Amino acid sequence: MKIGDIDLKRSWPALAGIGAIIAVLAAAFAWTSGLLGQRVTNMTFLEDTQHDFPAGYRRAHGKGMCFEGVFRSSGEAAKYSHASVFAQPETRAIGRFSIGSMSPYAADNSTSTVSMAMMLTADNGQQWRMKMNNEPYFPTRDAPGFLEMMKATAPDPSTGNPNPQQLAAFLAEYPEARKYMEADAVKPWASSFAGATYYAIHAYYLLAEDGRRQAMRWWLRPHAAFTAWSDEERAGASHDALFKEVGQRLTKAPLQWDIVMQLAAPGDPVDDPSQPWPETRQQVVAGTLEVQRVFDQTDGVCRDVNFDPTLIPAGMALSNDPVLATRAGIYAHSYNSRLHEIGYGKATDAVGKKTAQ
Repeated sequence: MKIGDIDLKRSWPALAGIGAIIAVLAAAFAWTSGLLGQRVTNMTFLEDTQHDFPAGYRRAHGKGMCFEGVFRSSGEAAKYSHASVFAQPETRAIGRFSIGSMSPYAADNSTSTVSMAMMLTADNGQQWRMKMNNEPYFPTRDAPGFLEMMKATAPDPSTGNPNPQQLAAFLAEYPEARKYMEADAVKPWASSFAGATYYAIHAYYLLAEDGRRQAMRWWLRPHAAFTAWSDEERAGASHDALFKEVGQRLTKAPLQWDIVMQLAAPGDPVDDPSQPWPETRQQVVAGTLEVQRVFDQTDGVCRDVNFDPTLIPAGMALSNDPVLATRAGIYAHSYNSRLHEIGYGKATDAVGKKTAQ
């Protein structure tokens, strides 16, 4: 079914891939804003919605692979921020590649969303944690809007197609979502993690020693060329095609991405993740990430890291982006839930062990 230039049938897998966690975020936002009729704790909400989730796994992007590497600073961002990660030559990087499906058992061709999470730890112990997808901006200006989009684009059980009236009503309330839906309908499916661009989408502030504040957004620009699956290649791809491919690449050479920061100009919408800034804005290459090896996510080195994008070093500050603001509590509860499951021996699969017979 198409609405204008939007192919909803094609877009739905990508939307569904990130929908589950955004639904949680939206509900948490509504709760903290007093919009829900019954005030429950975030923990109660998570238990009610995810009681049957496989023990020990992340509640979103459950299928992943850890990586280790190094971030090499260019020194250019040190002009704008006194964070140590921009001043020292090299910083250890721990991260994770994942796909957009909630299930840890999903096939790699089930979603067009590929993701990277990363934690940089400077010599002074301060950390910069980040979570990025191959989406340059968020669909809506807030988390509840994404939940409304999921409802508006969901197939009606009686027809198998979305309800045109519901979609029209949604776009009237959230007109910014149209550009995302139109772009997503034609977005190519990455055939490799290596050539994908990963976007942080939220704005942050760089803080200089002299007190200057500079709003910026960043993304990871790959050195490898982007390659896309054709429809036939995607249909025939193996269950773990993306993860096997990145492992094979790393037997030949490390993989690299530049961290590119786009600097806001006065008047740019800093607190709205659905509004990209003009391409003419100044860009700074803060340095280069080199991924050197990957390994199974059952290893605790990345398995037990909470990649909460609100955890940033001195020299950076959060914006008032409402989507960013909802994430910290939900990430913490998801993190605590899976560590509780691991600690009490309920997550044998997630830690690479077999259940006793």
